[in-house]
Amino acid sequence: MAVVSPSETANKGRSDLIAYATLSLISIFCAVPFFWVLLASLDGNAQLFLHWPEQWTFANYVRVFTKEDGAKWLFNSLFVVASATLLVMVLSGLGGYALSRTRAWWKLPFLYAILLIRVLPPTALVVPLYKFLLTLNNAEAAVLRPIFGSYTRDIMRWTGFIDGYLGLILVLATMQLPLALWIMKTFFDGLPRDYEEAALMDGATLIQRIRRVLIPLALPGLAAAGLFAFMSAWGDFLLPLILLSSPELQTLPLGLFRAFLRINEIDYGLLTALAFIYLLPAVVAFGFARRFLVQTFSGGVKG
Repeated sequence: MAVVSPSETANKGRSDLIAYATLSLISIFCAVPFFWVLLASLDGNAQLFLHWPEQWTFANYVRVFTKEDGAKWLFNSLFVVASATLLVMVLSGLGGYALSRTRAWWKLPFLYAILLIRVLPPTALVVPLYKFLLTLNNAEAAVLRPIFGSYTRDIMRWTGFIDGYLGLILVLATMQLPLALWIMKTFFDGLPRDYEEAALMDGATLIQRIRRVLIPLALPGLAAAGLFAFMSAWGDFLLPLILLSSPELQTLPLGLFRAFLRINEIDYGLLTALAFIYLLPAVVAFGFARRFLVQTFSGGVKG
């Protein structure tokens, strides 16, 4: 049995103290902006610099939902991001299971190839992506216009590839799908096939095996993949800016951008209230899915 000398114990104690002090300073540095956002959103006279509010009020939040388009921006963001996240979870679950159970020479090259979509910066893809979606949008409009006439524009708000929800949802899901596929493939690698074989021997059909065996077992992995997809899509500003032009379709990041670019002066009370509302869904999503993260990644990445 090794004996630890007092000097080694003292050195370890000093190292731990330095590490905890450094982490505490970094945490305080990162928490100050969030603290300022919360205080300024409750301040009747919010300013650029951090100070304790002299007048506490919820008027800024009331203005977001009454005098501004905050409710519309929030609904648009939640609808678009939730749809993209659900699509990512379904496709990554099916694709991750297929990639995990398939034994083929092309599997690893294919997995590394799809990561290129995630590695490439979105700004490098904006021009060809926009041109491709514009071509699809014009073709769709040409098909729908003879059928629906003046209602074509209303339909295109939901199904359009440019200035419509469908195109933005598909692009956001495409950008988040490679990482989600890796997460689900890794997760299914850690699941033994005994459960599926036992269900097959009991006479379960493919649908029954998916519904009663695979989905319950895959919930932690789906929650983790969905969390990463939600957080990335929720924080995306460039794609909504490029693909959405109608004010009634704009999302919360674009609303924050509009609130920051006031002509006369910046209304910091309104801006910080919008920012705090913008933070809440991400915090709630992380609080819901965080307990699944350790279980999902504990097995590491396998080939």
